[in-house]
Amino acid sequence: MATSTSCRVSGILLLSLLISSFMAASAGGNFYDDFEITWGDQRAKMLNGGQLLTLSLDKASGSGFQSKKEYRFGRIDMQLKLVSGNSAGTVTAYYLSSQGPTHDEIDFEFLGNVSGQPYIVHTNVFTQGKGNREQQFYLWFDPTRNFHTYSIIWNLQNIIFLVDNIPIRVFKNEESIGVPFPKKQAMRIYSSLWNADDWATQGGLVKTDWSKAPFTAFYRNFKAEACVWSSSSSSTCSSISSSSAAWQTQGLDAGGRRRLRWVQKYYMLYNYCSDLRRFPQGLPPECPR
Repeated sequence: MATSTSCRVSGILLLSLLISSFMAASAGGNFYDDFEITWGDQRAKMLNGGQLLTLSLDKASGSGFQSKKEYRFGRIDMQLKLVSGNSAGTVTAYYLSSQGPTHDEIDFEFLGNVSGQPYIVHTNVFTQGKGNREQQFYLWFDPTRNFHTYSIIWNLQNIIFLVDNIPIRVFKNEESIGVPFPKKQAMRIYSSLWNADDWATQGGLVKTDWSKAPFTAFYRNFKAEACVWSSSSSSTCSSISSSSAAWQTQGLDAGGRRRLRWVQKYYMLYNYCSDLRRFPQGLPPECPR
């Protein structure tokens, strides 16, 4: 009990230290201000005065962008409208990541499919360069017809994946049982649209139909209530305003847990914590027993 209390107090102190040295975080972003196009030549475009961003993929290349700022804890929201029609073989990735062989990463990947078949939402969490924590879901709507909000909440207690503010996955901080948790490395936001027809659709059996190219994904209404990493400090980051600080301790209330159970009962396609064939020596320690 004393050890558990000490861990909770240490966590609170760490977050307090981060908060005490903050500046204001990004909120209600403009793509020109918050992001830079990193590859794809003219296949990535910022439109409508920076209120809309598009990524395109053709047979020659995909495209991508990244945030200008690095973040260490926060809530990140982005509205996406995914590639419509026959999107088989394509992957639209939207994720947080640090750099290097021991990087941390929090992933949304949207795996395309043939017309009339549903997208698969692929999620993963990397800590210290190690992933293998995949969970996959169908969606309860067509993500190509309208914009929908995809969110990541990252604090000292949890990483929560949300779709239209409905939680689909929670990765808890289980450092107390030896499971690494992303908390020391700042991460940028990345997104890309690329060809992955060697694995993305039905295990690579369905290939990209290039006669349907270019494939295009749309982005708008980026928002970050987050700790913006300051390169001038080696141990702390700049802070958010107190008015947008709910994410710092956010978990799931009873309603959130109920919605999570609904998603995982009716829409979960794969859960590494249920894959006994993959882990014959025993499931990873963070998996429920």
